[in-house]
Amino acid sequence: MVEFRNLTYRIGGREILRGIDLRVEDGETVVLLGRSGSGKTTLLRMVNRLREPSGGEVLFDGVPIAQQDPIRLRRRIGYVIQDAGLFPHKTVAQNVGLVPGLEAWPEDKTRSRTLELLEAVGLPPNIYAGRFPRELSGGEKQRVGIARALAVDPPLLLLDEPFAALDPVTRFEMQQHFANLQRTLGKTTLFVTHDIREALMLGTRIALLKDGALEIVATARDFLDAHSPESLAFLSTLKDVSTGQPHAGQ
Repeated sequence: MVEFRNLTYRIGGREILRGIDLRVEDGETVVLLGRSGSGKTTLLRMVNRLREPSGGEVLFDGVPIAQQDPIRLRRRIGYVIQDAGLFPHKTVAQNVGLVPGLEAWPEDKTRSRTLELLEAVGLPPNIYAGRFPRELSGGEKQRVGIARALAVDPPLLLLDEPFAALDPVTRFEMQQHFANLQRTLGKTTLFVTHDIREALMLGTRIALLKDGALEIVATARDFLDAHSPESLAFLSTLKDVSTGQPHAGQ
């Protein structure tokens, strides 16, 4: 579905990404895990051409994205960011139906899809469809953002720390809801986070970045047994709150 081949990205003399080789298979969720400044968001943005590589290439469906029209490419990719990025002057239904409208879907088809997706993300349309973003909580905004990303049934989802700004309880609820949604939809997903618990909960595989390079790519189970320096640094944060001892599995 998505493949990075010897990908490099530089700004001036600084190398932000170097030698990235990674393949994301159909239907899996690959979590890009790393500290702030590790290059994970930059790598994600290479896929929808919000950043262009300095070297190497990115393939989507076997075709280099450099050969694809960026507008058409982006409409085939669902994209969710930290603050949801909703248009404040549009209702929830209008935000979700934005891309179908750009794709010239018939109005009844757009409305049907919008109502279907609001139900899927746990926002009853009779309550939420006519609301504006200012009338929503943080978790509700993120649910709308996910619904909008799914509107035209894209084969690929990109999520850039979508739950990072939420309080711990709401964040956990959103993680569970997203995991359930993924089990139902089976979308190919790249998910950026700096939270090891989130990575272990949601990732089919975890790709750990450090200083712009991949340190390890592993399943959640194998990641718990990893011994690379950066993986051990992340695993050391998994402490039992009541005892302060390492989390089971270390």
